[in-house]
Amino acid sequence: MENTVNIFLFGKKYEVPAELTIMTAMEYAGYQLVRGCGCRNGFCGACATLYRIKGQHELKACLACQTKVEDGMYIATLPFFPLIKQVYDMEKITPTEAVMMQLYPEIYACVGCNACTKACTQELNVMQYIAYAQRGDFAACAEESFDCVMCGVCSSRCPAGISHPQVAMLARRINGKYLAPGCDHLEDRVREINDGTFTELIEALMEKQIDEMKELYNTREIEK
Repeated sequence: MENTVNIFLFGKKYEVPAELTIMTAMEYAGYQLVRGCGCRNGFCGACATLYRIKGQHELKACLACQTKVEDGMYIATLPFFPLIKQVYDMEKITPTEAVMMQLYPEIYACVGCNACTKACTQELNVMQYIAYAQRGDFAACAEESFDCVMCGVCSSRCPAGISHPQVAMLARRINGKYLAPGCDHLEDRVREINDGTFTELIEALMEKQIDEMKELYNTREIEK
């Protein structure tokens, strides 16, 4: 407790160790996190958070699991960031530019402000992958958005109301189903799983103790 900072959680002041992340600081202050928060290392997007530093006017967004607390930090979390998720059947989707116009026409109202890119917690070029989606270049959109964790922070800053993560998800699905080359060994493995080839093995693993599971994992054979 030699190095502490003062933070404000939902308007209430707390003194917490300076080395904590926002997420661990909330727990330190007594908050119980009941919403899923993945691996706590910035790859699920469930802990998107807004904050402002005392004396500064800029409102910032981040992932609470990977952002350290700062002195005078005012913090607020939201249950979710606004995203429009359209319903579609991938079996009936056609990999053409028209599908984006039908499902997410708001992407064509993009004003090029680049607020989405500046807000991205993963530092992705969000505006660029939206441009790819506008042109129907789903493979490029899928590649550019590959590390998206769907936290929705980009959409919270968009004046056009674009649901960037959902657009990217559609592009990746189209690319995976219709454009990317097939993978024979993956299809074979999925077929084996559906046929029950590994059912007995999985059931045996589920009966093992945690320590035994860790040992099996640590001594597993890794393919070259």
